[in-house]
Amino acid sequence: MQQKSKSHVIQFFIIVAALLLVPALVISWMTAGSLVAAHPESVGKPPADLPADSITLNSESGSCLAGWHIPSEQKRGVIVLAHPYQGSRLNMLNRARLLHSQGYAVVMTDLQAHGESPGKNVTIGYLERHDITAAVHFAKKRHPGEPIGILGFSMGGAATLLATPLNVDAMVLESVYSSIESAVRNRVIVKLGALAALPTKILLMQLKPRMGISVANLQPIDWLPKIGCPVFIMSGAEDRHTTEEETHAMFEAANEPKEFWMVEGAAHEDLYDFSPDDYRTRLLSFFERHLQPV
Repeated sequence: MQQKSKSHVIQFFIIVAALLLVPALVISWMTAGSLVAAHPESVGKPPADLPADSITLNSESGSCLAGWHIPSEQKRGVIVLAHPYQGSRLNMLNRARLLHSQGYAVVMTDLQAHGESPGKNVTIGYLERHDITAAVHFAKKRHPGEPIGILGFSMGGAATLLATPLNVDAMVLESVYSSIESAVRNRVIVKLGALAALPTKILLMQLKPRMGISVANLQPIDWLPKIGCPVFIMSGAEDRHTTEEETHAMFEAANEPKEFWMVEGAAHEDLYDFSPDDYRTRLLSFFERHLQPV
C-alpha cells in the first residue's frame, strides 16, 4: 500500500511538471518567434543634405537589399555601415554624415528582413553576413583602388565578423556580442535574473528547428583572429546585453593592430549619441591612421 501511494505521488508530480512545462515551451516558442520576426520599416528617400544615390544589391541571403551610396570626390576611402538588430540604415545616418564630411564615401544598406530589404526572419548575423559581403563587393567595384573600412553596430558587427574574410583595410565593432549563448543569456538575465538558465537553454534549442542554424554558426569571437586588418572594439561599460567582460574577451581574441574603448556610463545604446565628441575623435583618428590611399 505504501509503495502504491509513493507511485501516485510521483505520477502527480510528473503531471504537474508537464502542465507547467508545456505552457512554458509554448510561451518560449512564441517569444522566440517575435524576436526573430522580420522588422520592416519605411526608410524613404535619401536625405537632402547628402549626395546619396538609392541602390539595390542582390545578396546570397536571398534578399534584394535596399540602400544608399554616398560618393565623395576626395577619394579618401569608402566605409560600409552595418546597422543593429531591428534597425535600418537610418540608425547609421549620423555616422554617414560624419564620415562623408571628412571625405569618405559611404555604403549603407538595410540588412535582410530589416527596413526596406525583404526577408523571412532576422537571423542575428547568420544570413546577414551575406549582406555585408554584398555591400563590400559593391564598395570595391564602385571605388576601385580605394581603401575600404567597415563599421558594424551590434548585430551589424556580428554579421561583419561572420562574413570574414572580407579583405578590407579597417574594421570598427560597436557593442558586438561574442557568442549567441552569451547574447541570449545576457538578455534573459536582464528580464529574469537568476531564473535565466532554463529559458536561455529553451531559446537556444529553437535555433535549429526554427531556422536551421546551429549555435556553432553564431560565434563572432571565433572569427576575430582571422579578419586580417586593424580593428577598433568599443562598447558601453554599463551594457548588460554585451557585457564589459565579453567586450574584453573580444579584444583579447583580436590580433594587433587593435584599439579598445569602454565607454563609461553607456548601456547597450548608440555610443555616438551618448558621447558624440569622444566618439567622433576616436573614430576619425582610427580611420585616418588605417585607411591610407594607395
